[in-house]
Amino acid sequence: MINAVKNKKKIVILGAGLSGLSTGYFLKEKGRRFKIFEKKRECGGLCRSFKRDGFTFDFSGHLLHFRTSKISSLVRGFLGNNLIKHRRNAYVYAFNKFIPYPFQVNFYHLPKKQVYECLRGFIEACSNGKNFVKNDSFLGWINKIFGPGIAKHFMIPYNLKFWKTPLEELSSDWVDRFVITPSLKDILVAGGKKTKNLGYHACFWYPKKGGIEELIKGFTSNLEGIHLSQEVVEIDLDKREVKFKDGGKERFGSLFSSIPLPVLSRIIKGLPKNILSDFKKLKWLSILNVNFGIEGKVQPERHWIYFPQKDVSFFRAGLFHNFSSTLAPCGKSSLYTDVSYTKDSPIDKKNIASRIKKDLKKVGLISSGHKIVTQNVNDVEYAYPIYDRNYNLARANIMKFLSKNNITSCGRFGSWRYMSMEDVILESEETTGKIA
Repeated sequence: MINAVKNKKKIVILGAGLSGLSTGYFLKEKGRRFKIFEKKRECGGLCRSFKRDGFTFDFSGHLLHFRTSKISSLVRGFLGNNLIKHRRNAYVYAFNKFIPYPFQVNFYHLPKKQVYECLRGFIEACSNGKNFVKNDSFLGWINKIFGPGIAKHFMIPYNLKFWKTPLEELSSDWVDRFVITPSLKDILVAGGKKTKNLGYHACFWYPKKGGIEELIKGFTSNLEGIHLSQEVVEIDLDKREVKFKDGGKERFGSLFSSIPLPVLSRIIKGLPKNILSDFKKLKWLSILNVNFGIEGKVQPERHWIYFPQKDVSFFRAGLFHNFSSTLAPCGKSSLYTDVSYTKDSPIDKKNIASRIKKDLKKVGLISSGHKIVTQNVNDVEYAYPIYDRNYNLARANIMKFLSKNNITSCGRFGSWRYMSMEDVILESEETTGKIA
């Protein structure tokens, strides 16, 4: 009887990425005991940094944005003076030149014909009252919000390239925070000049030294009970027990899982047919992240650039050395490129790095005089949930089922939502508050 009571109180966390670690942090803050189990040999998940030939690379761009004083204070408490604030300096590559981001405000930099199309289309969209409805597709939302000009010259080609999914198959209920929707005043004030920064990432913060992994070190500095190299192979709901690849087992009363939601369908024992069917409806976007260390200086001051063109392999490129000069040796530069793919739209992973190098020169990010001295490829299978027509109902059914079985699936990949790093930390505080 005593063991049964103990097991009901036991808290187990699966995954020692940002979500799992911040969950542990807030549980400890509330005086609760727990154990964290991580598949890899180190903490951090995708929020890790690694060194190669004097360069420090992250897994693509991981930046901090603060909307709340609580999370800002928490992160500053971890990092102290090891934190730099940046005003975003991002661009879009359009009509063979770099124009300031966001495109939907800065299209004045395009040829006159395209400027007219974009401006006229946006004014017409405004005069129509932007009459979109909640169940509009993403494509319908784009056309109604921005008009045909901005849709044609950026929004449609970029999002088709990124999502690898017909835009009429995507919903529009995720766009509010993540797609910048300017007012007519914002556009008219622009007048061809670089405008004020718009959007949730108008400013961002990044560690001075060490890369984004410094945040992970902050969370782990006072956490105990972290067990590494522990891959979960089965979750038994009846026994409330987690089984690991090495044969170990752990009973739980409450389980926090940051494992990508589709993976849970393979490790939860005896799922009902209707829930298994919902799991099968989940779709996702994968990212191949290729990092480069370069001899010489590249693109000073710019942070990242978007590429809507079909004939450019990557949809985004970012400049690590402009986040912090310590990420590259003196006189050198470092950048990352991201290529998206899905099961239905695969890429040639074997030759993609060579193609990226050619495309970097083609768009002018590097010249023939820049020597690439090191490179690194990271394959991120679960990068973004795809918000198609099945997403909301399938996810809701799965989450309800998990909750009934004392499982909280959390974090960007566990809760299967498009979330910023701050969102993940806030969610951890909220969910641990409920259980505590």
